[in-house]
Amino acid sequence: MRKRRRMDPAFERRCSELVARERSGHTAVVLDSLLYVWGGYMSIADEEVFIPSDEIWVYDLEGGIWQVFHMAGDVPPSMSGTCGSSLGGNMYIFGGCDDGGQTNQMFSVDLTDGQYVWKKILPDSGSAPSHRDKLSCWVYNGKLIYFGGYGHKVLADITSRNRNFILDETSWVDDLFWGWNNEVHVFDPVKGSWAEPQTHGRPPAPRAAHAGATLGRRGYVCGGRVMETRTNDLHCLDLESWTWTEIVPSSAAPVGRSWHTVTAVSESTMFLFGGLSVDCKPMSDGWLFDVETKKWREFEHPYQDKPRLWHTACGGRDSDVVVFGGSCDYILLVDTGHCNDALVFQMQPHPLFRICEDYIAKNVRTLGRLRKQLPLLPPKLLKDLQRRISFYRPSKKQSNS
Repeated sequence: MRKRRRMDPAFERRCSELVARERSGHTAVVLDSLLYVWGGYMSIADEEVFIPSDEIWVYDLEGGIWQVFHMAGDVPPSMSGTCGSSLGGNMYIFGGCDDGGQTNQMFSVDLTDGQYVWKKILPDSGSAPSHRDKLSCWVYNGKLIYFGGYGHKVLADITSRNRNFILDETSWVDDLFWGWNNEVHVFDPVKGSWAEPQTHGRPPAPRAAHAGATLGRRGYVCGGRVMETRTNDLHCLDLESWTWTEIVPSSAAPVGRSWHTVTAVSESTMFLFGGLSVDCKPMSDGWLFDVETKKWREFEHPYQDKPRLWHTACGGRDSDVVVFGGSCDYILLVDTGHCNDALVFQMQPHPLFRICEDYIAKNVRTLGRLRKQLPLLPPKLLKDLQRRISFYRPSKKQSNS
């Protein structure tokens, strides 16, 4: 049984009414049917305000209840654009942008002990990548593998022959120059070491605000911003041989975009959702890509009226994809449409057990026969079902109508 920090009793009574703050540029992971949300920013009176970094929001995907917990330890600065990932029950964050600009710090927090104590990670060997945000991460073989992003380097680290970094000619201060990169860096949590493997093949162009997913032994990169363009290209990196391959689809492809998400939903399929298109339009379309047939297929879903960009997407139960937060505006022009709803995409037919569980949870309040039979269930099954019944509880508005 997972232990959690006790909340104030008055605060606990309000749990069913709690909802995480709206935000974009945050990080989120799913572990044991719980969605953990940290960081990001929101807009208040035309000002961009970072979400406090000493709080973590937890959403029970089965019960539909939000809770917020205080965090302690080496609390990171409040920031957006960090790269979050889950490995071994821990959430790791690397990079991001705080009040001082891009960072290259790394932190971790154990999500399994209910204490939520941050630890700052100082490497035992190797050097951390340069400062950056809006990068991606693949988790493979117990390691965290980072790709790309936007950030700065000192002039001495930039050469005309270096194809791993494209200068942003509008951004420089003294000998610091900002730009996009296509570097690959590997962090081994067990050894506490950073490494930069030598890759082979033709790598993707340097980029940021792209999307990535891990399928088997391959890490995939989709789209993103490359200088002033937003692309729809697709590349994969073999995480054993470190060989890059560009994938040419055998079908029509989604339009170019950045600030979108790609999520693995099977051993051979990825789900793309949302983003900001080449003509700066917030997108709500969904697409499935089959890595074996190399075909894109548009995916019909019930959230066509909910465009999102700079949101998060996590794999959930039965291959569901859980999208949280993000913006429905072109945030470089109008930055007020930050969201705080969780959109759950059903990617495949649910198992019979889940269908039955949901039927009971939806109807138990209106069907007396079901209510009378609940106490006959085994204790563990009854507990799980009660959690699901909570998900379908009437809203406060419905209760008062």
